[in-house]
Amino acid sequence: MPLRSLLFFLVFVFVLVLIDLYAYKGINTALGGWTVAGRRWVRFVYWAISIGMIAVLVWGVFNVQELRANRSYSFFFSLVAMLMLFLLPKLVIIAFHLIEDLLELLRWVGTRMHGGDRSVDGETYTRFRFLSQLGLALAAIPFAGVLYGITKGRRNFNVARVTVKSAKLPAGFDGLRVVQISDMHLGSFPTGSDIVQRGVDLINAEQPDLILFTGDMVNDYSEEAEPWLEKLSALTASIGKFSILGNHDYSDYAQWSNAADKAANLARLKNHHASTGFRLMLDEHLNIERAGERMTLIGVQNWGTRFQQYGDLKKAVAGTDPSLFRLLMSHDPSHWEAQVQAEKIDLTLSGHTHGAQFGITIAGQTYSPAQWVYKHWAGLYEHDGMSLYVNRGFGFIGFPGRVGMPPEITVFELRSA
Repeated sequence: MPLRSLLFFLVFVFVLVLIDLYAYKGINTALGGWTVAGRRWVRFVYWAISIGMIAVLVWGVFNVQELRANRSYSFFFSLVAMLMLFLLPKLVIIAFHLIEDLLELLRWVGTRMHGGDRSVDGETYTRFRFLSQLGLALAAIPFAGVLYGITKGRRNFNVARVTVKSAKLPAGFDGLRVVQISDMHLGSFPTGSDIVQRGVDLINAEQPDLILFTGDMVNDYSEEAEPWLEKLSALTASIGKFSILGNHDYSDYAQWSNAADKAANLARLKNHHASTGFRLMLDEHLNIERAGERMTLIGVQNWGTRFQQYGDLKKAVAGTDPSLFRLLMSHDPSHWEAQVQAEKIDLTLSGHTHGAQFGITIAGQTYSPAQWVYKHWAGLYEHDGMSLYVNRGFGFIGFPGRVGMPPEITVFELRSA
């Protein structure tokens, strides 16, 4: 491990230890009324879990390349799930206990300034301890949320229905049904999982005219897709199925002994698209005909402001007719503002963000950590007569679940304005 990475990791572990120490202080305060034996058991369980998690984390980081070479995604994802399951509740406990400590400090300063003694009646201590008790109780909310996300949340698809209107859409395409899926990350699904089949059934039930897959079939390696190829082959669309590559599909995040092996991996992945009936589009376009009229479908390789820039939009749109309705597949939504808007593309479909796989909806408005990173991170955006839709993703990566941000199948109905 490079020295800089090692130092960063050591700081991270140190912060985790500080969190553990202060969270335990809050728990110990909240359980002040318990018996000595009861608090002893809590202390044993708490530190057994905390020390065990840090030990596994350290072991995983120092064996990361071996695990990655062995395609051991389940180990890392399970570790992330366990960290989130216990870390988020600790942060809630810390927040409330910190308020309690600050109030105690202010009370102590006040008594000293007025020359009073440190003693207070039991009622005051009980009221302050209540804050730690409240924090301990509310810590159950993120614990339950993460637990739901890794058991149910990742399998409960949201079928989002979106109507897009355009004056440039020919009458022959009015009512066209387009299903978008994105970010399958097939290597993340446990062997024998029925989630992919559930998604396929929901898509086929929509009887789409087009199925568009906007990238990230795998996490790193082409063989991740192989257990699921037969299921994906069952997807049907009256006009056809089309796809592009996402940033993970190039396997840039894995270590390869030589460039030839990496190139062969990408070649196999491209064959997987073809074997499942998807027409993989690599910086190119084609015209789709219906009822004697035409629209243009464009597909570019990955291009993002923070990630790989393999795509060549100029090449992809060269020769297209701007008077026709043009629909672009581009994996990373940051491409839209950086390059796509200048080309006056009518509708762009992206993915990539996963909506951070975390979200909370308040008064009909959804908030997610993704919005701290991406200007366009989920849903429909419009600018100067052009539209961008960012799909929240089919699968998952890193954290093996979804909390308040369900996997998405988007069903578009295109309408002539």
